[in-house]
Amino acid sequence: MTVIRTAVPEDAPQLLDLWAMLFDEDGPWRANAQEWFARTADDPGTARFPVIEVDGVIVATAIGTLELGVPNPHCPRGRTVRLANVVTHPAHRGRGYGTALVGDVVDWARSINADRVDLSATPEGEPIYAKTGFVRTSAPRMKLTL
Repeated sequence: MTVIRTAVPEDAPQLLDLWAMLFDEDGPWRANAQEWFARTADDPGTARFPVIEVDGVIVATAIGTLELGVPNPHCPRGRTVRLANVVTHPAHRGRGYGTALVGDVVDWARSINADRVDLSATPEGEPIYAKTGFVRTSAPRMKLTL
């Protein structure tokens, strides 16, 4: 049986295993991610964690987090949802799970009056996002690791 639901704190071990598929390294991020998830999972006003469960096992997930910023012409209320960590276990890909999870986070963003949803796409994920209505922007993404 396939179910889409919101993750609960007890799901942390399965989520961490899925999130680890996005990175080529292990390390302290896992403990920090587990602590962050435990602190954030029960706050539906600031984060959304949809999962897809098949026969009791989480096989796909995504994260939506609310970011508050200065209102501007592109974000009139200063409310942006960051969509991240959209991942499906390889054995379960090609079934529309990623699209369903993205739709869930977008619906949540609308429900909390966000102005927009931002994400960084891999080449493999870009078609899923484009199908959902996301478009490339002209602003390059930059970061400074501290």
